[in-house]
Amino acid sequence: MDKTQLPVPPPKMQLKINNKNKTVNLINDGEVNILKTPGLTEVSFEVLLPNSQYPFVSYFMGFFKPEYFLNTFDKLKSTQTSFQFIVCRLGASLFDFMFDTNLKVSLEDYEVIEDASNGRDVMVSIRLKQYKPYATKVLNVKEDKDGKKTATVDKKREAKKEIANKYKVIAGQTLLEICRKQLGDSSHLQEIIALNNIVNPNKLEPGQVIKFVK
Repeated sequence: MDKTQLPVPPPKMQLKINNKNKTVNLINDGEVNILKTPGLTEVSFEVLLPNSQYPFVSYFMGFFKPEYFLNTFDKLKSTQTSFQFIVCRLGASLFDFMFDTNLKVSLEDYEVIEDASNGRDVMVSIRLKQYKPYATKVLNVKEDKDGKKTATVDKKREAKKEIANKYKVIAGQTLLEICRKQLGDSSHLQEIIALNNIVNPNKLEPGQVIKFVK
């Protein structure tokens, strides 16, 4: 979520692609379905925030107590900021890459669940909604010498994020994590392995420089 990796992968996640189709009744033909573009995708899941260091917890960023993640959620909500939500899925084998979820979202709401059965750990129920950037449009109307008017629309677009050509490895990072963080997905993983002559993409040296282009 944004630049924060959750400590424990949620065991279950729901992605709901909302429907905007409309059903109407015609006088002689009965019901018909008017097809519309899909609505915004909603994501919901529960995540465990451990208060102790367990062997099943990811310490990619170091150990943080639940307060750190709760403060992150509060900041994402209170600042009304959209952010990138990325889920990386791996199969049983080393290079068995499954489909990814990579969405720009907003944090709609979250619920902190304290349960005695979880001990000192905290469970948080989170609901996200897909965010699509939008901008105001400027209508330009021009009139020629014959009095004929033409209209054009200028739309401001968000600037694309510039991708760096190189990246310096931080301790504990894998090549898969770096590709998904820097490039957005792992589609060029094999090319980057060959380009950098990497033997084991899961064991990189801290400070090692990864090149993304020749």
